[in-house]
Amino acid sequence: MAQYTNYILVCGGTGCRASQSEKIIGNLKAAVEKNGLQKNVQVIRTGCFGFCEKGPVVKMIPDNTFYVQVQPGDADELVKEHLVKGRKVERLLYVNPETNEQILDSKHIDFYKKQLRVALRNCGFINPENIDEYIARDGYVALGKAITEMTPEEVIKEIMDSGLRGRGGGGFPTGLKWQITRKVQASQKYVVCNADEGDPGAFMDRSILEGDPHSIVEAMAINGYCTGANKGLVYIRAEYPLAVERLMIAIKQAKEYGLLGDNIFGSGFSFDIEIRYGAGAFVCGEETALIHSMEGLRGEATVKPPFPSEQGYKGYPTNVNNVETYANIPVILLKGAKWFSSIGTEKSKGTKVFALAGKVNNVGLIEVPMGTTLREVIFGIGGGIKDGKKFKAVQTGGPSGGCLTEKHLDLPIDYDNLLAAGSMMGSGGMIVMDENDCMVAMAKFYLDFTVEESCGKCAPCRIGNKRLHEILQKITSGNGTEDDLDRLRNLAMVIKDTALCGLGQTSPNPVLSTMDNFYDEYLAHVHDHRCPSHQCRELTQYYINPEKCKGCTLCARVCPVHAITGDRKVPHVIDLQVCIRCGTCMDKCKFDAVYVH
Repeated sequence: MAQYTNYILVCGGTGCRASQSEKIIGNLKAAVEKNGLQKNVQVIRTGCFGFCEKGPVVKMIPDNTFYVQVQPGDADELVKEHLVKGRKVERLLYVNPETNEQILDSKHIDFYKKQLRVALRNCGFINPENIDEYIARDGYVALGKAITEMTPEEVIKEIMDSGLRGRGGGGFPTGLKWQITRKVQASQKYVVCNADEGDPGAFMDRSILEGDPHSIVEAMAINGYCTGANKGLVYIRAEYPLAVERLMIAIKQAKEYGLLGDNIFGSGFSFDIEIRYGAGAFVCGEETALIHSMEGLRGEATVKPPFPSEQGYKGYPTNVNNVETYANIPVILLKGAKWFSSIGTEKSKGTKVFALAGKVNNVGLIEVPMGTTLREVIFGIGGGIKDGKKFKAVQTGGPSGGCLTEKHLDLPIDYDNLLAAGSMMGSGGMIVMDENDCMVAMAKFYLDFTVEESCGKCAPCRIGNKRLHEILQKITSGNGTEDDLDRLRNLAMVIKDTALCGLGQTSPNPVLSTMDNFYDEYLAHVHDHRCPSHQCRELTQYYINPEKCKGCTLCARVCPVHAITGDRKVPHVIDLQVCIRCGTCMDKCKFDAVYVH
């Protein structure tokens, strides 16, 4: 095997691939060969580095130089300057926006400083398609330890003592779920990995599967050993082709190495994994709906009990955990329950992966200890709000979560604190909003999503959410009344109390949390028939300030419905009856003459 002295790590996650990282890899390999460095330098395709805002990312090893926003045309310069001449390509280095200082090593970048990568420990460090690289970072050591040195009960106790709770949204103790499944007597049992991940803006599970698929394979095998299952199923949405591809490669390699299949490590324990595809239904993130979908049935939730641990796939005991939960298992067994439980808060142990998105400067995938405050995440790691705007709210937990405001910024993030604040952890979506976002429209957006994604089985969700959405539509179009606000809150509470599954029970959260924290915006829409954030079209009127208008005619030329009239060098006028409120005139005006009211 070749001994390389230098490595070039290139992000190969979905986001960077969309920005031509595959071409960057090809160009780097060509440049390495052109400069005669192929015996000393290896170009490696990794998983997601997390810093999506600055991708594609290229990292040089062993000096850890971190290059950002690299383009295919930069490959020759990177190889020639950095590797041949020993000089940094300064224009591609990360620049601290506050100090204007160039930073060479990623560990000194604020985005990474406060992170603790446990579930993401291998993402961005190894080639996810090479089992040897996973093994070199203690891969499959935990599996070997579990099945050759520990009893299933001892492994389960270790997981229980660690305090690990499900990272898919419910937060149920992982070890307890394993224990319940183990105790049920059955001729067949199943282990399931929930890789459905349907929250808008969420990409945690996808990135783990793309960057470290072997950790999921290993953890599922450990789960099978503990619960008495010999069959694993990964339920993954078909819209994740790269994750599917790398998972398939990982399963194939694990079989070739004898880490899946019959008689693993000569222990008599056998375990295999198959992949099942989902069609992107959000409700199939709920474990009973997921199981029905895998059985070829309509993805609908069922009343519990019986729980899947007792009666799941094909009627057999089935243990369901999500991707991030599994990613923590091998490292817990290697470093111990005491180590893992030392991280986080009293009731929420370990770390949590979040997909930080929205109006924040550093969009990306992050992992922080439980108990980290929202302020540290949004302003420390996230770098604050884009374009110097004012922070308004953050939606945690996706469409099932709630809106948190400035008064919540110093709230330590954990399961219980988020629930008490009217939101939830969810799978880890975190969408940041600024002063220009309308909270009524935001609630309507999430209701539109849940109405579309409802399986339709129970009336509170199928009908109730449709009525909620209609009331919100009425309010944002300027036709709402104060009675509608009372009706909105009452109906939301009824749905919350009576819906069958978690999707329906949590669907009113965006409505209730925005009404609690931004009731003045609802009143403005109802009483004043205006949208304070100017986001609701029906409540927004565009005008031209005659004192600022120079009569350049640009606004009239770009208006798609010809609603603007006026001669050259004469102030123009908008016909409010014709205007469709698209905002193009305001975007194009060079003199700030167009304003809204």
